Amino acid sequence: MTDTILLRYDTGPITTLTLNSPDSLNALSTPMLLALSAELDQIAASSQRAVILAAAGKNFCAGHDLKEIQARRSAPDQGRAAFVALFALCSRVMQQITALPQPVIAQVQGIATAAGCQLAATCDMVVATDSARFGVNGVNIGLFCSTPLVALSRKIPPAMAFNLAATGEFLTVYRANELGLVTQITSPGNLHNKALALATTLTQKLPSALALGKRAFAAHSAHDLATAYATASAIMVENLLLPDTDEGITAFLAKRPPNWA
Repeated sequence: MTDTILLRYDTGPITTLTLNSPDSLNALSTPMLLALSAELDQIAASSQRAVILAAAGKNFCAGHDLKEIQARRSAPDQGRAAFVALFALCSRVMQQITALPQPVIAQVQGIATAAGCQLAATCDMVVATDSARFGVNGVNIGLFCSTPLVALSRKIPPAMAFNLAATGEFLTVYRANELGLVTQITSPGNLHNKALALATTLTQKLPSALALGKRAFAAHSAHDLATAYATASAIMVENLLLPDTDEGITAFLAKRPPNWA
């Protein structure tokens, strides 16, 4: 790929996609989401057997790019349209991962927060380091993580998912493992080897059986995924347009407490 915001490396039938924007904590900016979407389309039509979703640097993903969000808040109507488009794109990428015939393994180090936690929870399996942390902490800056909860509440008990979103607290990797979000825990130096070993195991299974099983597993959910994301995305847009949320994000980027009345 010429666009280095997302790296792809194929090891035989296993594809590793690496979020490659460590300076932004691998934020899910529009360019990052578009790159992911394009690669997922290509993988879906290929004969690859498993996918590892990794990240460069010390952290997996800190969620949406708040600088990009604030830059698009130039006028109420323009902001609304931009936010609607952003969450539609993000929801599409999450649903692409769910619909991908190949199993997807998230390889997580550091933090996976907000839409980054959503991304990890959307993957079929999560291999994480023993120091990894997971959270849906947007409420701390005035933006409740409605869309991340769509994915997270399908992996852990819904009441616990809501508790995390309401309190803004982090899950340790061990608690995330107990709740069912993380499937394997390893040391930082062994992270990719552990994910690769799991992917190799998956490549030894019948691809058509895994694809059918993944589709059936996704269908078990009580709510239609597309409807859930459409509803949650609309709520996220309304939340982003609140003046106090603007102040919360501005304060976070300026590294100061928010000035909320």
